[in-house]
Amino acid sequence: MAKGFDSSPCRPQDLGRFEIHQRDGIARIGRLHTNHGALQTPMLLPVVNPNIRTIEPREMWEKFGVQGVITNSYVIWKHDKLREPALASGVHDLLDFPGVIVTDSGTFQSYVYGDVEVGVEQIVDFQRDIGVDIGTMLDVFGRPDQTEEELQHAVDETVARASVSLETAGENLLLNGPIQGGLHSHLRVESASKMGAAEGPHRGFAVHPIGGIVPLMEKHRYLDLVKIILATRETIPLERPIHLFGCGHPMLFPMCIALGVDLFDSAAYALFARDGRLLTPDGTVRIDDLEEWPIASHTLRDITPDEVRNMEKNERTDLLARFNLEITQAELARCRQAIRTGTLWSLVEQRSNSSEELREAFTHIRDVIWGGSLLETMDDFNIVGKQMIEASYVIRSGSVKWSEHARYRPSLINARELIDNRWRPPPFDWTGKPMNNPSMLLIEGQAPPWRDSLRGDVIRALRLNPQCIPIIVMKAGFLPFDLEDWSPLCHIQSVSPFSTGMSSGLMYGARAETLDVEEGCIVRRGGSKVPLNDASSEATSSNEDDDAIRKWLERSQISAKCSVFLGMDNVNTWEWLEGMTVQRSSTGRIKNVFDADGKHVLSPRLNDGGLSLTTRGAIALHALDAGLPEVISIDDAVPFLRAGRNVMHGFIAGTRNDVRIGLPALIVDSSGDLVAHGIPTSTAEEMGRFRKGIAVRVRGGIASSLKIAGTVGFEMNEEQ
Repeated sequence: MAKGFDSSPCRPQDLGRFEIHQRDGIARIGRLHTNHGALQTPMLLPVVNPNIRTIEPREMWEKFGVQGVITNSYVIWKHDKLREPALASGVHDLLDFPGVIVTDSGTFQSYVYGDVEVGVEQIVDFQRDIGVDIGTMLDVFGRPDQTEEELQHAVDETVARASVSLETAGENLLLNGPIQGGLHSHLRVESASKMGAAEGPHRGFAVHPIGGIVPLMEKHRYLDLVKIILATRETIPLERPIHLFGCGHPMLFPMCIALGVDLFDSAAYALFARDGRLLTPDGTVRIDDLEEWPIASHTLRDITPDEVRNMEKNERTDLLARFNLEITQAELARCRQAIRTGTLWSLVEQRSNSSEELREAFTHIRDVIWGGSLLETMDDFNIVGKQMIEASYVIRSGSVKWSEHARYRPSLINARELIDNRWRPPPFDWTGKPMNNPSMLLIEGQAPPWRDSLRGDVIRALRLNPQCIPIIVMKAGFLPFDLEDWSPLCHIQSVSPFSTGMSSGLMYGARAETLDVEEGCIVRRGGSKVPLNDASSEATSSNEDDDAIRKWLERSQISAKCSVFLGMDNVNTWEWLEGMTVQRSSTGRIKNVFDADGKHVLSPRLNDGGLSLTTRGAIALHALDAGLPEVISIDDAVPFLRAGRNVMHGFIAGTRNDVRIGLPALIVDSSGDLVAHGIPTSTAEEMGRFRKGIAVRVRGGIASSLKIAGTVGFEMNEEQ
């Protein structure tokens, strides 16, 4: 049995549902529930030719960890020696495979050989009768070289066949709903929209394969492939997996997965082996050109390329096919691990150097995202670019491997967008005067951690000009000193804005003059420029001033994090923090914040610079109507949430106040009463569509409430 994989049937109510377990933007590790277990994504379905089995399906399951395979139902239907045992004992016995079996319908055969002999309902009937887990309707293949009129017909005819195919599938057969449209983005958008909306008596399509792309991959037209994926993503239902029909080269996995592709299938592992070619994450190599193996593998561990070349062809093909499948599985595992660690885009950048065609495709993706990031609001972004950005975690522990393209990563764009839209200067300076017209102190050339390398200079600058705002100039953009420990931003080296081509005029909402940056950090005072180490500042300083500045910096930091991470207005936050006290770590950093009554309300996280809201803090901010993001639960789920259970998809009535993945949110019932608080793992759009999986990880449930004399008392079930 494949390690860690259970082929038991899912619960009837879960059949066909897809859930996300972990994510990096729109790339996701998910589970599609079937009658033979939950199929983990992203993954490859190796193509199994029922007549020619280079690697037996049972070996794929037991030795290679393959959870699902794809075979051709038309081939089985057409040959008596296959059809009869499949109808008698089922396709799983026919292939001797205990996991998930997906079947194609014959559409690809119509592309290769011409028309097929089977009917639309007939092929679905057959797939249902032989016990297929995920079948495929008989769609119309759209070739890239066809005219727009021909491709429109392929889209229209496929859509016309959708309802009858779903009705024929019955209750237990899940169906693929292929997306056609050739190279025309508007046809792909139309196809995805209409196929996504198609419904049968029991459900709609479970998976949406993108069809008609094999001719593009055969000619390395990866830019066209990326454009097709992006167009399809615009209207495809978010809660359904996307399958790239016929894509199976490891070098394409990171880029396609980053664009939201969940499933792949291919016979490349066997076809390339027959031609003496090896698949690697960086491209294809021929056995005839090798003196040593380009990549380590268990399959080829004890044998040399020369020994393989001297084998009989069948023996050589079998060995290289196993190598190709092993490397394919290893690259998918690498992609899944990159999703878990939030480093998938770094892997995409790395793999994009494998070929000019991949680099061209990557540049297009970068321009799709970056082009939108220069616009004023998130609503102006490209649809898929907006989804990528909104679905990215802005806080994550660990460092950033910087490259020339790193600033285009969706998570960093998301962080910059949050700063631009939510961060504002403190309403008062450290002397207590209103911040009416603050100036910016641009800080460059200093290495993180900035609290150590810059704090002294910042204090000296604030002595000279209490109305200045310290801003760190990073490779990734501008970062207020209030947020200096925000990971992974705090691991990015600071540089001169002019060396990166960035403007120094970004004000973050402060109405301030633009400062000139010369040799080090300066601040404009009146009409002159004063160095930070100006001796005159030392003469006028006092310990009392320094203490006041440090306390102001701490309050400013907490206020900024409440604004950026909780969505609170900075003026209201500043007032709320009046009279609060803090607890510091052994290194002097704030780790807990207490209200005026000594109750623990907030915890600035030391490991990643984020902000954790306690249940008492959630109660206080809900009572203040502070505008925190809210997830509205259906009332039937409220007792479970009060007990500290997670918010599950399918039990959400709506959201408000800009719910963000990874940032704290309140959970309320239909009347607006607070029932819990937690961290969303899905976007607001996804919460409206998914029906399976965790939507919010609850950190604290509120068991009961009692209003007494204008105050509220609560019992709490809080995660410790």
